Amino acid sequence: MENYYTYIIESIVNQRWYIGHTYDIAKRLTEHGSGQNKSTKGKGPWKLIFLRTFDNNLDANRFELKLKKLRNKKFIRNEYSSFS
Repeated sequence: MENYYTYIIESIVNQRWYIGHTYDIAKRLTEHGSGQNKSTKGKGPWKLIFLRTFDNNLDANRFELKLKKLRNKKFIRNEYSSFS
C-alpha cells in the first residue's frame, strides 16, 4: 500500500509557506530544494515543518486544500498538534 502526504515547507529566507501533497515526499522535497518547482524556485532554502500521512491521494489532496483555505498560520499551528 502506497502512502500519500500533505506537507508544509517554510522558506528560511522569508518564512513564507508552501503547502502541497505528494506520494514521494523525499523526491518532492528535493525538487523544491533544487528549484524544480515553479512556485518555490528562488524563494528557498526550504525546511519541512509539517507532514501528515494518508492512505490515498484523494484524502491528501482534500487536506491540502483545507489548509490552503484556512490561510491562518497561527490557527494551523494550534489546530494540528503534530506541527513542528
